[in-house]
Amino acid sequence: MKIDIISVVPGLLESPFAHSIMKRAKDKGILEVNVYNLRDYTTYPRAQVDDYQFGGGAGMVMMIEPLVNAIESLQKNTSYDEVIFLTPDGETFNQKTANTLSLKNNLLLICGHYKGIDQRVRDHFITKEISIGDYVLSGGEIAAAVIVDSVGRLIPGVLNNETSALTDSFQDNLLSPPVYTRPEEFRGWKVPEILLSGNHVKIEQWREEQSLLRTKERRPDMLDEID
Repeated sequence: MKIDIISVVPGLLESPFAHSIMKRAKDKGILEVNVYNLRDYTTYPRAQVDDYQFGGGAGMVMMIEPLVNAIESLQKNTSYDEVIFLTPDGETFNQKTANTLSLKNNLLLICGHYKGIDQRVRDHFITKEISIGDYVLSGGEIAAAVIVDSVGRLIPGVLNNETSALTDSFQDNLLSPPVYTRPEEFRGWKVPEILLSGNHVKIEQWREEQSLLRTKERRPDMLDEID
C-alpha cells in the first residue's frame, strides 16, 4: 500500500512513521508513506500557501492553487483510490472505515490547517472527508498519523501475528476482553482460573462474555449498531 500525505508542516510526521510497527512495515516494503511539503508547490512569494477569506472573518484559508498544484503533480505518477481531506466536519473515523481503507492500494491524505481549505478543492478533488473526533486540532498531521497507523497495521504481513488485528476492540462492534500475563499471582491478585485451564472452547466463551459485558458497561452505543 502507498499513502501520500500533503502537509504544511511535514516535520510533524517524521517521528510517527519512524518507529515500531509502521517502521517495520516500511522496512519490509509492505507500506510506503511519503510526506510532501505543500510549500514546494506554491508560486507565491515567501512560499505562501494561505490567505484571508473572502467576505471577511477571523482566520486564514489554505489557497486553492498550491493544493491543486500538489494534487495534480502527485496524480501524474499515482492513481489514487481516495483523496482524503482531514477535517473536523468529515465523517467520524472508526474501525469499519480503517478496514475499508486497508483494502485500497493508493491513498492521498491532505492535512488541513488554519480555517480549512478553499471549498473548490473539496468540491472538485476530494473523494472522502474524515474526522478523528469531535474536537479541533492545530492541523491534520496528527489525524493523518492516526489513520496511517490504524490502516497500516491491517495490511497482511505488517503484524507478526495477523489474527491479533482481527481480535482488536471494535472489529466486531465489541470491546476487547480483559487480558493477563505472567505472573499468575501478584500481591494476591490472581489470573482468572479459566484462562489457566487449557480448555480453549471455554476460554473463548469467557472472552466473548467479557467482551459483551465490558461493552455494555463502557460503550452501550456500540451494541445499538449490532441491533
